[in-house]
Amino acid sequence: MMKVLNLFNPRLPSHLATRKLAKQLCRQINAIPVQQLKQRQPLYQQLFGAVSSAFIEPDFFCDYGKNIFIGEDFFANHHCVMLDAAAIHIGARVLLGPAVHLYTTTHPIDAKERAAGMQMIAPIRLEDDCWIGGHSVVMPGISIGARSVIGAGSVVTQDIPPDVVAAGNPCRVIRSIS
Repeated sequence: MMKVLNLFNPRLPSHLATRKLAKQLCRQINAIPVQQLKQRQPLYQQLFGAVSSAFIEPDFFCDYGKNIFIGEDFFANHHCVMLDAAAIHIGARVLLGPAVHLYTTTHPIDAKERAAGMQMIAPIRLEDDCWIGGHSVVMPGISIGARSVIGAGSVVTQDIPPDVVAAGNPCRVIRSIS
């Protein structure tokens, strides 16, 4: 099924200001040792649209922050990137391996739209208890079902149902989780 991507202008002044603040907060978060959770939590509250409890290894990067909604007991390993021009909803107890990238944005096929600086966006949803293996990329508009596992190095270009192991480029369901 073809995902609906919406046209988005990242050059609007409000978007520029939000990205600038998010970059500042990411720098501050990345500079604080991970063991100093009490110092990191207020910055998480400022950066994210919502966050329950999170443990994020440095270095973490995002575009806007306010479009990221994180459930309880979230863990992201080193070098996680979330391009959040659209919403990213992360359920409870989700684990991201090192260098996992979540992309809600891509560039238009039309050269004139690209030249004008436009982007195409669609939200991402990671349901409860997902585990995304290291160096995986989740593309715009993707949902990954509860309790599913994505193998390391995967490029997720289609929705993944609950309770499966999926891997590859493009990512495909390998088996059900019994």
